[in-house]
Amino acid sequence: MQNKENTLIFSGALPTKVMNDLLPLVDFQKEGISTDKLKKIIEEKLLPHLMKYNNPGFLSMFNDFPEDGAKLGAELALEYNQGVTDWNVSPGGAMLEELCIKALCSLFRLDKNSDGTFMYSGTYANQQALYLALHWKAGQEGFDFAKQGLKGFENPERLAVLTSIDAHFSLKHAVRMLGLGDNNLLTIDVDEKRRINIIQMKKEIPKLQENHDIFCVTATTGTTSTGAIDNVVELSKICKEIGAWLHVDGAYGLAYSLVPEFKDRFAGIELADSVSWDPHKQFGIPIPNSILFAKRKDDFNRMALRSDYIYREGENVPSPGLKSPPSTRPFSALPLVTSIRYQGIIKIQERLKSPIKAIETVYKLLTKDSAIELCNEPETGILCFRVKHNQISENQMNQFLKIIYEKVISEGKHSISYTKLGEKVVLRLVAIKPTNAETLMKTIEYVKEKARIIASEGIPK
Repeated sequence: MQNKENTLIFSGALPTKVMNDLLPLVDFQKEGISTDKLKKIIEEKLLPHLMKYNNPGFLSMFNDFPEDGAKLGAELALEYNQGVTDWNVSPGGAMLEELCIKALCSLFRLDKNSDGTFMYSGTYANQQALYLALHWKAGQEGFDFAKQGLKGFENPERLAVLTSIDAHFSLKHAVRMLGLGDNNLLTIDVDEKRRINIIQMKKEIPKLQENHDIFCVTATTGTTSTGAIDNVVELSKICKEIGAWLHVDGAYGLAYSLVPEFKDRFAGIELADSVSWDPHKQFGIPIPNSILFAKRKDDFNRMALRSDYIYREGENVPSPGLKSPPSTRPFSALPLVTSIRYQGIIKIQERLKSPIKAIETVYKLLTKDSAIELCNEPETGILCFRVKHNQISENQMNQFLKIIYEKVISEGKHSISYTKLGEKVVLRLVAIKPTNAETLMKTIEYVKEKARIIASEGIPK
């Protein structure tokens, strides 16, 4: 078997090369070709350009190859191609999704009256959460949002969502899709640990309320850039005071709450009105696999649409499609169920603990490295850093780091990413699968070597 460490993560090719290689696959003709020939084209032209998420050096994004138990469920889901929207479409599929959600609510220690629904992605889960929050707000004001829409509000232009500057961009998608617009997504700065700044938030809210009606506050338990975990308990108190819905974007971080020693970092999740989660991240479940939980199962009634051929009135059968669009949905519950049953909770906890412990160890090692500037104190599996060099001035650092990133990616041996924290560009390691500090340090040393070479050659003006 080929050593994963000796294989390229991807070809490193530029978009033009990738496009030209893939053109034979979209050369649609009147006559078909054999599966053997088709397989050869795929192996030669496509596979080199796909990311090898299982490579130890892949440390850039929240992806992994399917876990073995999940792969079993995914293969069965593909073979039977079930639409699990309703009992009449797939009795077993619809029932399994409902049972899976109930078991997950218990696993995450959510409210006993909570419920959930499978979604295509965390972006869609966040969108639906904000829709539910807006619908709830309309109910507080005495009208049905489903019937009257935004015009039911006396001053719809005042409606606003409040979150941190580090919240996921999907919230901007959500306010746009709801017809609120970017100007109604209000942001609060973060503190020294990149968490939403509670002290500043309390000071800012009275000012914001002069021109806005804050109907939803969104916390993030595991921000995309640094993995920081917002203080959900304090945010819950604020929401009660101002009469706002509390949504928690736990797409990345929520899974880590299952590890006993990390549980306290996620205190207050059960207080949220809604929580989103992506099993297709560190659980290694095939994409798409996302879930939206609601504290009160009746909140999902706001999504229900019935018809004469499906979701008929009076039918007391499982109908997951009543809780979220779209009407046609994949059998996402099956690979998640088979993965959890195959591994068991203890093994899952070990799987989740591994990358966080590795990142914490690397963080401690790098505090002694004069060539590294650490840019976050990791709470999850993300480490942000800068590589320093005496030939590179602070004014050159952002460009310097981008060139390092581009060089590392183009060679295809290691995969890192970069982001911006304020005005600073920082390099970023994302440990999503089981790993160790030694493996992560190989990537750090590789990055430092590229930095030395680039610094010696000089930064282009």
